Amino acid sequence: MNYGFVRVAAAVPTVKIADCSFNSLQISLLMEQAEKEKVEIISFPELSLTGYTCADLFFQQQLLADAERALRDLLLKTYSLNIIAIVGMPLRVQSRLYNVAVVVQSGKVLGIVPKSYLPNNNEFFEYRWFTSGMSDEIKTLNFNGEEVLFGTNLLFNYQDSLFGIEICKDLCVPVPPSMQHCMHGADMIFNLSASNELVGKHPYRCKLVEVHSAKCKSAYIYASSGFGESTTDIVFGGSSLIAENGKIIASNATRFSMEPQLIVTEIDTEKLRSEKLKDPNFFQAKSDANYQIIPCKSSNYKFDSLRRTIKRHPFIPSEPNKNSYFEEILSIQTQALAQRWTHTQAETLLLGVSGGLDSTLALLVCLKTAEKLGYDRKRIIGISMPGFGTTDRSRQNASKLIASLEITSYEVSIEEACLQHFKDIGHDKDTHDITFENVQARERTQILMDMANKLNGLVIGTGDLSESALGWSTYNGDHMSMYAINSGVPKTLIRHLLAWMSNQFDTKVQSVLQDIIDSPISPELLPPAHDGTTSQKTEDAVGPYELHDFFLYYFVRYGFTPEKIRFLALQAFKGAYSFEEITKWLKLFLKRFFSQQFKRSCMPDGPKICSVSLSPRGDWKMPSDVKGFTLEDFNKE
Repeated sequence: MNYGFVRVAAAVPTVKIADCSFNSLQISLLMEQAEKEKVEIISFPELSLTGYTCADLFFQQQLLADAERALRDLLLKTYSLNIIAIVGMPLRVQSRLYNVAVVVQSGKVLGIVPKSYLPNNNEFFEYRWFTSGMSDEIKTLNFNGEEVLFGTNLLFNYQDSLFGIEICKDLCVPVPPSMQHCMHGADMIFNLSASNELVGKHPYRCKLVEVHSAKCKSAYIYASSGFGESTTDIVFGGSSLIAENGKIIASNATRFSMEPQLIVTEIDTEKLRSEKLKDPNFFQAKSDANYQIIPCKSSNYKFDSLRRTIKRHPFIPSEPNKNSYFEEILSIQTQALAQRWTHTQAETLLLGVSGGLDSTLALLVCLKTAEKLGYDRKRIIGISMPGFGTTDRSRQNASKLIASLEITSYEVSIEEACLQHFKDIGHDKDTHDITFENVQARERTQILMDMANKLNGLVIGTGDLSESALGWSTYNGDHMSMYAINSGVPKTLIRHLLAWMSNQFDTKVQSVLQDIIDSPISPELLPPAHDGTTSQKTEDAVGPYELHDFFLYYFVRYGFTPEKIRFLALQAFKGAYSFEEITKWLKLFLKRFFSQQFKRSCMPDGPKICSVSLSPRGDWKMPSDVKGFTLEDFNKE
């Protein structure tokens, strides 16, 4: 089972101009190589059977006959292959010559797609030789003794995923044919191109492919001509790209190679369909064009591993983009809090400062918001509330942070109030169970709420997106606040965000922030160990947050099955976690995600930050009493 992945390739053969026999051989060799690599669909450049730069030789009967003969030879050479190949050639239909893409598989021609838009400016003169194939009409041609469909409105069905084709310039017009292909169901678009190289053109080409794949919510496989094309006036560098929904996921390592190239990766068609499923507007501009769907034979390959990279931390940006990404997060949070603060006309902001990651981020956001509004930072009130499980390390970090940031400080011990509450409800203080823990969490929330009343303040929640997903909070304890500023930020992101923010402060604050970042994640609700360190580490109880954030991203963002999420996790965390560990924590994630929905159903307001949000008023609406999914449900397939 490949979970919707289709392995594709963009191929750049070396060519000899007008030597169709040589070119056919080069194409067949690349097809054979790709078949060994379990490639299911391969695309070649525009006019790859003849070479793009034949110029007026396209008028020669010999060349046109050679091209058809070379295609027949290619069908014979590749009769035993399962791979689907898309090959470019000139094709004469009655008295017209078309620039076409021919789709072949196992010795048969499945369909022929002509180029719609012919460039006829600057260095290009295609109207001199070719006729535009732009038409809603689908014709039937006789090729090699078989009836073959010919037209622009052809889609090909491979393993329940449709792909369409366009050729070079078709991409560059205001409304490319591929837009309609995708609105009629195509998940993948193959572009056979002959795009020459100019200074500055390659970055533009990359951006064009990226943006178009995003607009079409599709994969875009772009194969362009390379070595062997004539350099009489222009040069072809073999630029080939594979993009998926706005991101290039594979490209040739070097352009201008003199050797054949094969760019291979997988397309996640389930991900693409998920994007379209959530956007009902996507199909509203669909034309009434008559499309014909052509079935393709399945290869039935099974992929144990993927060529493409699956990021371990989908919420964390790549290195070059980190600064702008973190700046954007901070801007969203401060803008959100500024609006809420000014709207409520509260005099102060109050939050519990524990010396942990979440409360530290919330405090820094409060500080940046006060700066944005021109408010005195003394209007921010940090309350330290040590309890039975508070360690010296976290207590000192909280105290140092509050002091160094020069905000208003309070310290209120919760121990006496909790002991009295244990007496009131008849609970043994030495029984360190869920009641023992939750009494402390609710006492802290009560202090914050009452202090807010006293000081005309707004209680700022510190809980994050990952905790919300797992329900790792005390109902009506730390679960509750007046504004949950971190509710859209996943735990794995917070450490990186704090490290980035620390550079905006002096060395004293930086030192405290670094120790907070290095501290183990803990609610500190159980008495410390004999050495004074925390005896309660969250990740020992619920599992690594990097796994849970990974599960959360693919479960909510794309609606993937637990089986597929496990498959992706095995790719991403290879060498870090075993199959058994990933399975164990995924089962726990699913159990907690469904059972803890009741907490999310009444969660406070808070800003959406990333592409995943669990707000019941926005992105995630689910009954609190749903049965839920289990990994076992999908093992039955």
